[in-house]
Amino acid sequence: MKKIGLISDTHSYFNPKVNEYFNQVDEIWHAGDIGKLQVLDALNNIAPTKAVWGNIDMPGVRKQLEEEEIFKCEEVKVLMLHIAGYPGRYNKRTYHLCKKHQPDLVICGHSHILKVMRDHHLNHLHINPGAAGKVGIHKKCTVIRFEIDGIKIQNLEVIEFER
Repeated sequence: MKKIGLISDTHSYFNPKVNEYFNQVDEIWHAGDIGKLQVLDALNNIAPTKAVWGNIDMPGVRKQLEEEEIFKCEEVKVLMLHIAGYPGRYNKRTYHLCKKHQPDLVICGHSHILKVMRDHHLNHLHINPGAAGKVGIHKKCTVIRFEIDGIKIQNLEVIEFER
C-alpha cells in the first residue's frame, strides 16, 4: 500500500502547511505549474516527488521534467499531465493518451478547480487536486491525500486551507 499526496498549481509558492498535510505520505505527485524548482526541493524533503511541467513553467523546470508521466503505482496505471480537460471533454492529446495507454487513474491540474470524478466511457478515475498556490481564481487552497492498495484507490481526503 502507498499513501499519496497530490498537489498542483503552486505557482512558485510552497505553503508550509503542506509539510503537515503530507508528512505521512510515501510519495508526492505534482500535476504541474510548479513555478520555481525550490517548490520541488521542498516537496522532495517531505517524500519522493513525481511531477510534470505546466504551462507557466519556465525552461529550467521543463528541462528537469516531462510534459506527461505514465507510471504504475502498485497495480494502478497512472497518467499525469497538467492540461487535460475533464471526462467527456478531454482535449485531443489527453483523449489519445487515454485510448493508447488505458490508465486506471488520470491526474491533472491547470483549472484550479478541484474535481474527483469517474470517467465511465474511458473507465478510469479522474482527479484534479485544485490549486495550492497564491495565484489564480481559487479562493481556498486544496490538496488531496489518498491510498493505493493493489488496484484499489481508497481513503481519498480533500484538504482545504487558506491562500
